[in-house]
Amino acid sequence: MSAQPLYEQVKSYVTDRIRSGAWRPGARVLSEHEFVRVLGVSRMTANRALRELVTAGVLSRVAGLGTFVADLPAAAQPLEIRNVAADIRDRGHFHRAVPVRVEAALAPAEVAAHFGLGISELKLFHSIIVHFENERPLEVEDRWVNPTVAPHYLNVDFTRVTPHEHLMQVAPLERVEHVVRAVAADADIAEWLDMASTAPVLLIERTTWTQGQPASFARLHHAGSRFELRGVYDV
Repeated sequence: MSAQPLYEQVKSYVTDRIRSGAWRPGARVLSEHEFVRVLGVSRMTANRALRELVTAGVLSRVAGLGTFVADLPAAAQPLEIRNVAADIRDRGHFHRAVPVRVEAALAPAEVAAHFGLGISELKLFHSIIVHFENERPLEVEDRWVNPTVAPHYLNVDFTRVTPHEHLMQVAPLERVEHVVRAVAADADIAEWLDMASTAPVLLIERTTWTQGQPASFARLHHAGSRFELRGVYDV
């Protein structure tokens, strides 16, 4: 018998069906009465599970009609360092990563400036990875990494481990800087995100430091119509 609380078991039942594709965005999920009958839980347990999934943005409720699998823009908190794969899975969706480029390369001047490198020291590790949510491209991660802090970066299987996960293991964060702005998609970004060229893109530029030195500089591109930044602050 599962050690999970009953309401967590109901939540897992829902998210498992969303991940499997059995319940697609917009699909109606079971009512509280149906959960009572199918899973043998109390109505109070079913209500709590559905309420928490609605709060998390996994489900949406429409008065008089029922509860449905949500199809909202992906949301992120820009002031937190989050793993895109974990965020996608937390929404009950599938994550898939497609590495486009993984190489050692000479960094352009605007990238080198984030590492404080001289003109003869511009060789860094470089990766471009497209992250998919339910087979729809969500994010293009264009990342440059300091080989000194992550010497095995080029050997990582980025279809199984995200750059975030690897770097958090080998280069624990000491400092982070974010810049967020809207830009027009260039031809490559538009193709990778499956959107019109020059359409608006939300760009997050993130520089991280570890062990007293710059660790990585990433440009995270998102289709403006599919992504939003959301934050809640106590004051």
